[in-house]
Amino acid sequence: MNQSSSPGYALITGASSGIGAAIAREYASRGKPLILTARRIDRLHALATELSALVPCEVIAADLADPSAPRRLFEQTQSRGWFVDTLVNNAGYGVPGRYLSQSWKTHAEFLQVMIVAVGQLTHLYLPAMEAAGRGRILNVASMAGLVPASAGHTMYGATKAWLIRFSESLAQESAQRGIFVTALCAGFTYTEFHDVNGMRSQVSRLPKMLWMDAAQVARIGVDAVESGKTRVIPGGANKMVAFLTRYLPDALARALVASKSRDFRNAD
Repeated sequence: MNQSSSPGYALITGASSGIGAAIAREYASRGKPLILTARRIDRLHALATELSALVPCEVIAADLADPSAPRRLFEQTQSRGWFVDTLVNNAGYGVPGRYLSQSWKTHAEFLQVMIVAVGQLTHLYLPAMEAAGRGRILNVASMAGLVPASAGHTMYGATKAWLIRFSESLAQESAQRGIFVTALCAGFTYTEFHDVNGMRSQVSRLPKMLWMDAAQVARIGVDAVESGKTRVIPGGANKMVAFLTRYLPDALARALVASKSRDFRNAD
């Protein structure tokens, strides 16, 4: 089949919960066929059952901490003839505590998921998008990649800063080929993310104005990549935080983040 005229799939990593599941629901509401991937196959099947009434919905279990997973995922979609014209790099998590409180194995797996798998999946799927003359890549980044770093979760902000810069550079390379690349810089979002990293009690004390619903974030992200925006910050409060940390003197911005970091980072 000529891929330039074939219906393309949206491949969403980390689709079993949170922003990934919300992006799947958003694309399904727009009639976009889906390939859902994550580690938790039972959750993927539940989501696929929900969304299959709207669009074709395929499921592939994959643990992106395994270095062989991106290639296997690509080969599975290729062997089944599924043309991926939309890639959503959403899979991610946080490693709590001080840098030395975790083993290098833990950090290496984190980097594999947050950076290596993103780069490899993009490298694998981008050629077919270029050949078809169309494509979308939505990278779910974070406000943590825009504001000064804090103690604890030492590599999280660094990986998100990389993801933002990677997206911006790739967007410049790809726009003339009909491919839009967007970094979605989400802030505090109502998901299970903070339950998994053990910070729920701390972040629950943050002002309600800083929080957004996952469905809102997903809609803003999908709108942005479909319209060709390179970077999007959802929510007025997040935009204000990004503005202040950009234009305040560096020393003052770092001091402000440091003074509040225990509210959202575990540095023990």
